[in-house]
Amino acid sequence: MLMPKKVKYRKRQKGRMGGAAHRGSGLAFGSYGLVALDPCWIDSRQIEAARIAMTRHAKRGGKIWIRIFPDKPIGHRPAETRMGKGKAAPDTWVAVVQRGRTLFEMEGVSVDVAQEALRLAAHKLPVKTKFIKKEGEL
Repeated sequence: MLMPKKVKYRKRQKGRMGGAAHRGSGLAFGSYGLVALDPCWIDSRQIEAARIAMTRHAKRGGKIWIRIFPDKPIGHRPAETRMGKGKAAPDTWVAVVQRGRTLFEMEGVSVDVAQEALRLAAHKLPVKTKFIKKEGEL
């Protein structure tokens, strides 16, 4: 699963996800893409599940780019634990996704295969998405 090799600080504040993404909002590598329509946190396991779904449907054909990276540590308290006692130790990593951010890109497959592969990937993610393609594509 994706996670950073090293971070400057072990724990990070929660932050806010308002507004639209300006960087990473268009297609940069492939011909087809999946764009987030809402802000959310996407877990490293969800990114991996979406990647596996896409590569299986494309039968390992074409090329896939993952445009998000989970670099924010998230800690969870154990169940039935009393309040307080400080911030929990990091145990998962999430990618902060704003509205309009391109999540995945594909190239080297037909539009039908790409659309179905990205639809299967979208079912693994906790956010509404839409399929986009480059100008001039059929």
